[in-house]
Amino acid sequence: MSVHRLSRRDARRVAVRAQLLTADRPGDVVETVRELTLLQIDPVTAVAPAHHLVLWSRLGYAYDTGELDRLLADRTLVEVLGFVRPAEDVALWRAEMEAWPAPSRRDGTLRPWQEGQARWVEANDRARRDILAHLTAEGPTPTGVLPDSTEVPWRSSGWTNDKNVQRLLDLMVARGEVAVSGRSGGQRLWDLAERVYSDVPAVPLEQARAELDERRLAALGLLRARGPECPTEPADARAAGEEAVVEGVPGSWRVHPAYLEPVEAFAGRAALLCPIDCLVFDRERMAELFEFDYVLEMYKPKAQRRFGYYALPVLDGDQLVGKLDATADRRRGVLRVDALHEDGAWSAARRDRVLAEIHDLAEWLGLEVGLPAHLGG
Repeated sequence: MSVHRLSRRDARRVAVRAQLLTADRPGDVVETVRELTLLQIDPVTAVAPAHHLVLWSRLGYAYDTGELDRLLADRTLVEVLGFVRPAEDVALWRAEMEAWPAPSRRDGTLRPWQEGQARWVEANDRARRDILAHLTAEGPTPTGVLPDSTEVPWRSSGWTNDKNVQRLLDLMVARGEVAVSGRSGGQRLWDLAERVYSDVPAVPLEQARAELDERRLAALGLLRARGPECPTEPADARAAGEEAVVEGVPGSWRVHPAYLEPVEAFAGRAALLCPIDCLVFDRERMAELFEFDYVLEMYKPKAQRRFGYYALPVLDGDQLVGKLDATADRRRGVLRVDALHEDGAWSAARRDRVLAEIHDLAEWLGLEVGLPAHLGG
């Protein structure tokens, strides 16, 4: 099979189409999540929680946040390791759960971090069994109520350091023992996985991995064959799709053939993106394909920020063209726009399209728009 040769423009259009960000919007929440394969849950509410903001970017102001809650409640969608996923996809994860820790290296050996996790769970087996016994007897329970009988604390250089029960629960999810059954007041409720997931048999491990690779590539359009190692959601396509090269970008890619024809039929639109939207989450891929300078600056001191605390990347057509520094001031009832950073020279038509999206965002949030004077405020 010949190698597909794509211009950067063509590659961007493949990525935008795959992420449902063209003028042809998806129909509803279920269709959107099934096509995207996942929504990353993040509670930061500077504008709106990430999972809701991603859905608004695709569906527009008519998106009802309560719909996602209802779909999670009736188990059409489920929460797995911090992502909302279609319930039917759990069958593809069961093999990994049953084989945990499942070797991913070609020689069948575990990676050091997998060995470390397995040793830590084994060292805290009594705590694991205590959690299972509690859930068996009591049913859905928030994290803070679960017993903590861990003997070896979890050590990390990040925010999970010493969060023993939370880390143990995450690994018990990966083992297929527990699952998030719902939320109460923003807190996750835990239950036995068998009570949450539908009773669908696991797909054989290698078949499941190949199918997940195919779905991931379909959701992103274009990926490296091998990407950076990520324990929760891989950033590559392995053997899925077809080989491609992108003009001006070194190395080989994998492209999903469904988005190759007809490239010229692309119909774009303006969109405001969540900072962890899948179109921009892989910053290296974003820079290679879109040549876009962006970083999420919420963890930086204020004086070091260029774009803003929670600036939203701005998409117009097949290009990332700027950043919107905005905050939902719910107490005052205003979506406060502190800056609209325009990369390059914007036409009046582009500015009008982006301003229309800002007004759409405010309407969806139930807020008035507070614009700087030079933008019509």
